[in-house]
Parts: sequence; structure tokens; C-alpha cells
Amino acid sequence: METNGTRVPPPGIDWLCVSPKIGSDVVVTSGDELKLVYPQLGGDPGQFEDLDFQFFRLQPMDGPDVEANTRATVDYCMKNPRWILSLQTHKYLGIQ
Repeated sequence: METNGTRVPPPGIDWLCVSPKIGSDVVVTSGDELKLVYPQLGGDPGQFEDLDFQFFRLQPMDGPDVEANTRATVDYCMKNPRWILSLQTHKYLGIQ
């Protein structure tokens, strides 16, 4: 299950992915993976590193600056190896 982390998920979820927006009130602080779109204004992925997740994934933000955002995301992951480069696959497939 993927959630933005602002509500506690129901019990019995076998895989929990939390993908918060910067500035939201995240109440889910543990799970299988944490995914962030990068960069987000006012956000630093480091602020999430104390949370209890097995995987930390960073995805380049889509839009007119996607090339610069992709470079920035790759650079961040290279400098911070805890973060794994990931993609918003639905964007590349043209799915809304």
C-alpha cells in the first residue's frame, strides 16, 4: 500500500510505502519504504532519515525542469548513499 503518511493505515498491510509531501503532518514514521519527490521547496530529504524505513527512495520531480531535477536527484543520491534513485514510472508511461 502507498500512502502520503498523514493517516494511520489499517492493520495487516504487508508492504507499506510512505510518500509524503514536504510540509505535511506525517504520522506514519515506519514502514517498508519512504519515497520523496525531489526537489521540493523547503524540503531536505535528510529530515526523514531518522524514521524507521528499510528503503529510502528519491524521485526527480516532473515538469519543465525535469532534466535539472533529475541531475539534482542523482547528485543527492550519489552524495547520500542511503537514498536510492527511483522514478515516477507513471509519468514516463503517460498515466495520470
